[in-house]
Amino acid sequence: MELRWDHILSEWIIVSGERNKRPFLPKDFCPFCPGAEEIPQNGWKVLSLPNRFSALMADPPLPDVTSRRLLYSKPSKGLCEVIIYTPHHNASLAKLSVEHIRSVIELWTLRFRELGDKDYIKYVFIFENKGRMIGVTLDHPHGLIYAFPFIPPLIKKELSSSKRYWKRNKACLFCKILETERKDKLRLICENESFICFLPFFARWPYGVHIYPKRHVQALPDLTEKEHERFALILKEVLTKFDNLFNMNFPYIMVLHQKPTDEKPYPYYHLHLEFYPPHRDKNNIKYFAGVEMGAGTVTFDYRPESKAKELRESQGNDPLPHRDLC
Repeated sequence: MELRWDHILSEWIIVSGERNKRPFLPKDFCPFCPGAEEIPQNGWKVLSLPNRFSALMADPPLPDVTSRRLLYSKPSKGLCEVIIYTPHHNASLAKLSVEHIRSVIELWTLRFRELGDKDYIKYVFIFENKGRMIGVTLDHPHGLIYAFPFIPPLIKKELSSSKRYWKRNKACLFCKILETERKDKLRLICENESFICFLPFFARWPYGVHIYPKRHVQALPDLTEKEHERFALILKEVLTKFDNLFNMNFPYIMVLHQKPTDEKPYPYYHLHLEFYPPHRDKNNIKYFAGVEMGAGTVTFDYRPESKAKELRESQGNDPLPHRDLC
């Protein structure tokens, strides 16, 4: 378990041989259901716990390979956690009540604050991989947190471009994008008093929507209690639209982008949520292949405006009452 430096792309790679030992879709038990090891039988709604198969550790061992000129490595110091959304095995974030989703958001906020307070943590990354198509190894509804000892490369790019825009225009790049999308309306999905969801003009995934807070804030702890509620409302609406789009349990990757936790000021950054759903229509998957993976240039096989219209017209209400099977 170690971090290895890619000199060509100037970014860290996490090497973790232990993670391949984690459970893979076990049939006779679920380690996240009530009563399993580490999981209380009752008395909880949302739960955070250390990841037993972590890629980062508070006290990691020294790297197996001795560093030298172009082979630079260091201990993988950091933390990884699991956020279990609900005791119910057959639920999903989309099927939870708005109140319950708000509890998830509040736990995200707490863990962001507490993990970010550690002096060796520079970035707290909150995300969810949903669906076997994405590669999940456990079906129980849950998300993950990686607390990094560095700022990840995609966040660095966002920070760089938003800082440059801030300096040139004395304004937030994200706020201006939000303002433009609201005026254009073609790619809007839904909105409420505090949040807006849209498929960006520069969308990379056919249904890869973004959710922005309308107020200029950098991280979850900056949101008010009312904004937590409205965040839960729009998240519920968007996730339900996903499920109703093709009448299926819609797979996706969901990521929260927030400011780093290195105690530096980031007035030019803006909290937002991004989705990367693999479907490009009901029966076909969008694969990142040669030009995307090898050249880093995304090809979008549709017009974002047409895909936004599909999602906008998808129902944002639960089609059927949820039945817990666990």
